[in-house]
Amino acid sequence: MKTLKSVDIKYKNYYTDRVDKMKGKVIFIGAGPGDPELLTIKGQKAIKNADIIIYAGSLVNKEILNYAKKEAEIYNSASMNLKEILEVMDKETEKGKNIARVHTGDPSIYGAIGEQIQFLKKNRIQFEIIPGVSSLFGTAAALETELTLPEISQTVIITRPGGRTPKPQKEAIKELAKHNATMCIFLGVHMIEKVVDELSKHYTPDTPVAVVKKATWKDQKIIKGTLKNIADKVKNAKIEKTAIIVVGEVLDPQTITPSKLYDPEFTHEYRK
Repeated sequence: MKTLKSVDIKYKNYYTDRVDKMKGKVIFIGAGPGDPELLTIKGQKAIKNADIIIYAGSLVNKEILNYAKKEAEIYNSASMNLKEILEVMDKETEKGKNIARVHTGDPSIYGAIGEQIQFLKKNRIQFEIIPGVSSLFGTAAALETELTLPEISQTVIITRPGGRTPKPQKEAIKELAKHNATMCIFLGVHMIEKVVDELSKHYTPDTPVAVVKKATWKDQKIIKGTLKNIADKVKNAKIEKTAIIVVGEVLDPQTITPSKLYDPEFTHEYRK
């Protein structure tokens, strides 16, 4: 793997001739939750055509890299800082090379692409975003559940607990719990007791909870329980990372009210 020296990235104005001469492009690709077959066809094509691939380390299934052409340079971003990643983007696109920036799941959710996009826009470097299957939806599939059931929950709250990355106090889990909606919590399983404590401010102790580790991977693990016992179950299973917490009655509905969409008495422009 190519080693980069840490250098300062200079933000340049490209309002002159670089735009005309520059041919390279950065393509952000959502690689899906883990199962390599959940990579989109468009994402696969972009990886096949890339001159440079920067992938998000162990979060991305390495089988996806099998689509890369033999001469492609591959970087593991887990060992790189932002400055080094931006340096590769800046230098290689200037040479006319195409870069596949491969993120886990869908890059729009906790994908850390905002700062990369800001740099590319400021430096007038072409880029594109190819969406992917979020680990959230891989989790729902693993749990064989619908996250939005009529008369139970029609809202899904996607969040994370505060940690090294701060979040507004009004978005604290205990504040969001007031809605009693389906809640999907990323990056919080390592502090499961704190998460449960905040959820318990508004959800009942018997509220169903599920924790899915590495959804859609071959070593996927599912732990189910309620708010009163899920923390102990998670600790006993030794799950400390790469997992999503799902909270809400949709996980164990007593009855399901059928959707109006397929009700025989419900008419719309395609069915009378």
